[in-house]
Amino acid sequence: MQNSKSADGVQVAAAVSPWPVPAEIMAIVDGECVRGAGSALAVIDPTTEERVSTLLEDTPEDVDRAVCAARRALEMGPWSRMELGERLAVLRRIQRLIERHADELAYLDCLDTGVPYVEARTRKIPRIVENFEFAASLAGMAAGDTFQQNSRYLTYVTRQPVGVCAIIAPWNSPMGLASMQVAPCIALGNTCVVKPSEHASMSLFRLVQLLNEAGLPPGVVNLVNGRGMLTGEALVRHPGVNAVKFIGGTETGKRIMAAASGSLKRVGLELGGKSANIVFGDADFDEALDGALLGIYSNNGQQCLAGSRILVERSISRRFIEAFVARATAINVGNPLDPRTEVGPLAFEQHYQRVLGYVGIARSEGAELLVGGAKPQGMDKGYFLAPTAVLAAANESRVCQEEIFGPFASFMLFDSTSDAIQIANDSRFGLVSYVWSRDIARVMQVSQAVRAGTILVNTSMVRELRAPFGGFNESGVGRDGARHTLDFFTEAKTTTLPVRKLSLRRLGVPTTL
Repeated sequence: MQNSKSADGVQVAAAVSPWPVPAEIMAIVDGECVRGAGSALAVIDPTTEERVSTLLEDTPEDVDRAVCAARRALEMGPWSRMELGERLAVLRRIQRLIERHADELAYLDCLDTGVPYVEARTRKIPRIVENFEFAASLAGMAAGDTFQQNSRYLTYVTRQPVGVCAIIAPWNSPMGLASMQVAPCIALGNTCVVKPSEHASMSLFRLVQLLNEAGLPPGVVNLVNGRGMLTGEALVRHPGVNAVKFIGGTETGKRIMAAASGSLKRVGLELGGKSANIVFGDADFDEALDGALLGIYSNNGQQCLAGSRILVERSISRRFIEAFVARATAINVGNPLDPRTEVGPLAFEQHYQRVLGYVGIARSEGAELLVGGAKPQGMDKGYFLAPTAVLAAANESRVCQEEIFGPFASFMLFDSTSDAIQIANDSRFGLVSYVWSRDIARVMQVSQAVRAGTILVNTSMVRELRAPFGGFNESGVGRDGARHTLDFFTEAKTTTLPVRKLSLRRLGVPTTL
């Protein structure tokens, strides 16, 4: 390790690498770094538990400055008035710049989240590029409607930017999930203020710098930093914000919706999940096993799409669970920068302790610990948890009902298709469900009966950006996807004009009877 000092005099450890780690994470307003007036928060590397940077929290006054910059850029700047081709040229420059900085961004993602570098570099960074490519395609294909059913009038519909958008990103995949919203937001002519989680701020700070370096006019994409109760609250409540997109936990989403309701802001929420991964006896055994492991242990288990409730048909349950445990035991847990690592540390200490606490909760509820449940041997530092799985006593137990958001799977057994559907639907969440079966009739039955926004059949996680994505119940409000994203980030305007001279009633003019 090599050390540097931040401006507040705190000694900061920085990993030896060709990519610099900023000593301070600041706001970005009008394309320039601006020091927040709030607290200085430590940025901790989850692998070493050492401080690697300092986040300068933004106060409500700092947030106001960023929102006002976005408002000026919207109302007086060139972005929303640019020819579409000019905006798309900037988006293409953004894609090229992200590709050139892919190694650096993947490294910062490791420091932020603990996700293995290989996963960040080969899956997450290409997805960020794809998000901007998709947004450019969406903007390029957006079209209005024309209505001529009334022969006296021509009515046409155009779309205009919704305005200034607040985009609040989660800590489990800050760049990937933020870019999924920022890209279409700006492609459609809006401006925005982005707020990362205080637990994962470095990679998104660098990404927003790159967006501005690519040629965005000042104020189109701004960044503020801080905790939700201060910075996030000020951003959501700000009267200059027209729409809020939030990706994160359900309880925080409820607070955001309540805060935004005072000014009737447009709100889109992608929230938590407790997805059922249903494995029938006739499934391709090896594919279902691979999918179950990927569904709960990729991204260190920190993902809303995780198949965290694994429902296995009783006829194959013993064989399947034994194979799952053997594979989970063999997963390489370690430093995310090591190319051999498959699971890294959890993102921050508070979350690590929370996930670890569910081991005791499971035991108290009568669950059987199948694998993991503790820090791997020999790992004294870092927020590491061995891949964990329990056989739950009942679906009503907390480990089956609460989102744990870590490498922690809960197994349950079922005897029939109707049992599997009933268990899958016995949840306050409804984001995703997975179905593994060769029986097409059964697949269709389950896919129609399970209350989840996305049903993935005989595959692990995949997301079609053009299709609707969102959750039932407490897993969210609204959808992403081509049409739904267009609806969220634009206002539809109807214009009606006569096609020939009209004979209007003339009020106040005497008529002859």
